[in-house]
Amino acid sequence: MSRKPQPPRDTTTFGRRGFLAGAASAAAATALPLGLGAGSAAAATARPNVLVILTDDQPKQTEWATPKTVDWLVGHGVRFTSGHVTTPLCAPSRSSIFSGKYAHHHGVRDNGHPYNLDQHDTVQRALRQAGYRTGLFGKYLNAWHPADNPPHFEEWLLSDPVVYNDGQYNDNGTVRTIPGYSTSVIRDRTLAFLDKAATDPRPWFAFVAPKAPHAPNTPEPKYAGTPVPAWDGRPSVDEADRSDKPQWIQDATGTLATGRQVRANQLRTLLSVDDAVQAVRDRLAALGQLDNTLVIYLGDNGYTWADHGWSKKSVPYLPSVEVPFYLSWPAGGLGAGSPADHRIVANTDLAPTILDAAGITPDWTLDGHSLLGTHSRDHLLVEWWEQGPHQAGSPHSWSSYLSRTEQYTEYYKLHTDADGRPAGTGEVAFREYYDLDADPYQLVNRLHQATPAQEQALGIPALAAALAAERTA
Repeated sequence: MSRKPQPPRDTTTFGRRGFLAGAASAAAATALPLGLGAGSAAAATARPNVLVILTDDQPKQTEWATPKTVDWLVGHGVRFTSGHVTTPLCAPSRSSIFSGKYAHHHGVRDNGHPYNLDQHDTVQRALRQAGYRTGLFGKYLNAWHPADNPPHFEEWLLSDPVVYNDGQYNDNGTVRTIPGYSTSVIRDRTLAFLDKAATDPRPWFAFVAPKAPHAPNTPEPKYAGTPVPAWDGRPSVDEADRSDKPQWIQDATGTLATGRQVRANQLRTLLSVDDAVQAVRDRLAALGQLDNTLVIYLGDNGYTWADHGWSKKSVPYLPSVEVPFYLSWPAGGLGAGSPADHRIVANTDLAPTILDAAGITPDWTLDGHSLLGTHSRDHLLVEWWEQGPHQAGSPHSWSSYLSRTEQYTEYYKLHTDADGRPAGTGEVAFREYYDLDADPYQLVNRLHQATPAQEQALGIPALAAALAAERTA
């Protein structure tokens, strides 16, 4: 039977704001463009601090390395079991976190054009304008010039490039080399930022972004030889027949041994992230700010461990787009080990969630939805662009309709030009369809050699129409 996709329903409600200062804060909300009375003492004491912890290239199935993080944010919060990114690439994903927009709306389609992001349409701008103290510690956006200060952050330690030891940083406007292991350097500057809460009554927003577990996955010396649990791969690793996949997957050379090595290196670097998260938790507790701090933890994209021979990201397969995704906020009702949340959630949901918690009405259009409400989507648009003209071994640009039960993907003869804008004919170069109920490891592309009648039975025309509408909206 053909399955006709339904348009996403916007049923967002804002039901967890009882901790706000009631009518006094609501009255103040009308006085400022962003919807919150920053000068109101009641509002200022009620608004939560916001902590975003964003790892780099962390896929799911890595919780062995982060037990302290899980104990805090899942044991005293909620695990989103269907966490995703809408573009599995660093700079586009981070721009979606800041803006709440899809990449085709915020304009950062690849890793080479971070200045395409409209800095007005960012959560850090909205929070700072509403009276928050803002800080950035770690990785910002790929290809951002190290000497350029990140807009709308009051304090920052911006790292560039991905160097684990003795890295270069923009330290509040001064570019310099700081000795030490990067995760520890970022941790210490985050703790210093938090300590200022003892004398500064303003609520704060901290964006903490360690390099781990991005390649070269250099572990801290004390964890360099740590044994990791054995791993026998997934059915998608060492896939016997990839003739139904696009050419770059057919030509991929990753093996189980490759996947094991990448996995081990990633896990070892995440052990230091886990230590840093614990240090942050302990400091918040010491400051008395643990309860009214909204904490969100996720990866900026997933990563394949030689699934289908691919040992990278940038592809639409589930290991590339699924990420760990946790939220804790005791004062907001999410602090007692809430049941797992099985909604399909994404990085575009962070900005609306943060603004909702802070009582701020955004003055730009967002694609995501607050996780504090009841909005539930039945599918997600996922997209990716090839940077520069197509090269052998690289995926074509693609977009994908992803639900719990199926995934339909189109690859296009498109790429980004020198300005980061789409270029090319847009011709569909390849298509894939996976029945995720029957084939969760995406081994059988049901469109390979499919007849028109078979495509109709799979519901492909309706999926293609839905995808076309969303990617051009």
